[in-house]
Amino acid sequence: MTITNPLLLQNPIEHVNDIDANYVEPAIEQIIADNRQQIAALTQLPNKTWENFMLPMDILENRLGKAWSPVSHLNSVCNSQALREAYDKGLSHLTDYSTQLGQDKALFSATQALYDDRENLQLTATQTHILKDSLLGFRLSGVDLSEALQAEFAKIQKRLSQLKSKFEHNILDATMSWRKPISDKNLLNGLPETELEILAANAKARGESGYLITLEIPSYLAILTYADDRKLREEVYYAYVTRASELGFDKGQYDNGPIMEEILSLKNAKAKLLGFDNFAQLSLESKMAESPEQVIAFLEQLNHAAHQQAKDELATLQAYAKQSGIDELASWDVAYYSEKLKQKTFEISQSELRPYFVVDKVMQGLFDLTEQLFNVTFQQTNDKAIWHPKVRHYELLRDNQVIAEFYLDLFARQHKRGGAWMDVCQSRYKTDTQQIQIPIAYLTCNFAEPAENKPALLTHDEVVTLFHEFGHGIHHMLTQVDELAASGISNVPWDAVELPSQFMENFCYHPEVINQISGHYETGEPLPENKLNKLIEAKNFQSAMMMVRQIEFSLFDIKIHMAEPLKVDTIQQELNEIRKAVAVMPPPEFNRFQHSFSHIFAGGYAAGYYSYKWAEVLSADAFSLFEEEGVLNQAAGRKFLTNILEKGGSADPMELFVAFRGRKPSVEPLLRHAGIDTSNVYE
Repeated sequence: MTITNPLLLQNPIEHVNDIDANYVEPAIEQIIADNRQQIAALTQLPNKTWENFMLPMDILENRLGKAWSPVSHLNSVCNSQALREAYDKGLSHLTDYSTQLGQDKALFSATQALYDDRENLQLTATQTHILKDSLLGFRLSGVDLSEALQAEFAKIQKRLSQLKSKFEHNILDATMSWRKPISDKNLLNGLPETELEILAANAKARGESGYLITLEIPSYLAILTYADDRKLREEVYYAYVTRASELGFDKGQYDNGPIMEEILSLKNAKAKLLGFDNFAQLSLESKMAESPEQVIAFLEQLNHAAHQQAKDELATLQAYAKQSGIDELASWDVAYYSEKLKQKTFEISQSELRPYFVVDKVMQGLFDLTEQLFNVTFQQTNDKAIWHPKVRHYELLRDNQVIAEFYLDLFARQHKRGGAWMDVCQSRYKTDTQQIQIPIAYLTCNFAEPAENKPALLTHDEVVTLFHEFGHGIHHMLTQVDELAASGISNVPWDAVELPSQFMENFCYHPEVINQISGHYETGEPLPENKLNKLIEAKNFQSAMMMVRQIEFSLFDIKIHMAEPLKVDTIQQELNEIRKAVAVMPPPEFNRFQHSFSHIFAGGYAAGYYSYKWAEVLSADAFSLFEEEGVLNQAAGRKFLTNILEKGGSADPMELFVAFRGRKPSVEPLLRHAGIDTSNVYE
């Protein structure tokens, strides 16, 4: 009996529960071998057109992407040693393959010829934009290098992919290596009932009694925000901020320090091979921002506007903590006393809001909002293969036609990477038979699982996170671009890709939307008006402190990628110097935040973390139209849909923004939304 490898089937995601680690490498090797053979033939074609050259290339890329996507996703959400090893082997083959394609001179020449002949071929603006960006991609992959330098470039790329994977694995292993069982409930004084239920569920899931503190985000935040025991807060804080470093519980077993050094060194070497002074310049070559200096000036402008207010917010917090006998506020005190000060000032707390934000009610409200603004409906299916019993599958419909799908994986568990993200399963494009392949997305969060006899309940902060990731999702799923290379989030510059996600966050603070997404789990009553008003009033609590923290991370990222390769101690020195200039509450010396900064060391945000603030300027200004026209205004929604969401990466994002807003973006709405005095902005 022949066993069919599910990764070689037409739609591997439909067989996700049959994917075994043993299938990964043979499938990826076979698809890559097939692709290489067909690409060699395509480059020899005379009279190349979009239809006979670029479309067949899309078909090949699509097959490989659909096979690799579930492997990569499972590695993040159902990690095991066998799958990890298979993933790393597959990633190695993919890295070699993509580097080879990027350096293929025949492929480059064919793409250049199509671009040069674009008018005679009557290519569309989208197709022309794709070709232009493809040519840049070839140059950034070393197509112009000598054969010897190309080999060196390929070696760097392969090693970087290995290091990034190891960086993520170390964080996951370090996170899972620490746990603290609690049998005496009195040690957890201060925790609300909902947070206690999270810790009890942690223990029960592992077959234990009592309570279990882990370094998964719901557990970590429960302790840091509510635990009266200061020493317990310090212990959990120390364990969390020393993960994957030379310090902490695992005694350096998962230390990312040497990996960070090597990553920075290799990125710098790669940049110089391509003729750039540093990796920051290379990174920005494909982004909206024009230079590292422009990025720094932008961040310093925001810091100038927010810094004094951040200092004032901290002084208020310190004065409040002093009333409780805390003469010197420590990092493990900040969340705890901030929550108490917030409760005192606004009579509202995140835990108090949980009973009103039931996951199913929030999702239905989010669907209703999306339906009203963007003309789609949703239906849950129960016949799709899934990788975990708690995963849900949904279809998006318009005019009774399914136009997209997504998988929703909301809850934290062992062997699942922390954080929240949207990832691509497959992208929309028009096939060679003129059929439309619909987009499919993964939406992943790490919320606390339902407690016993209760539904899953979210804090309002978690609601904002869900809206954020859903914004990425609709950017991917509502695209109307027919070409694979510019469909959804593909080909969108990194500093514009956060526009739809941050745009969606704004709805979480408006009464019309909160009434749709809230309903007490026992009574069904929406959030009472007094609580709703306090929630909105508290929106900008410590907003300047949060902004300077993001600026700190962004400056750290851009500056370490502008420097010559740094060692672990000089990475720390660079971060310390930035904190002197920006941070209002510098963390303790043992803090090793950078060792788990996967956005820049393992993800795609290297020399691009500023993108969150850059895109927030765009998103805040975009949402200001809804403030002017009405938060649920359908005309504004359709305008955002047609000018931003549907366009994907088919055009320059500034052109798309101007088409939507009628002008270039202003920084004023961002600061106004954050409650920061705009008079401090300098041009």
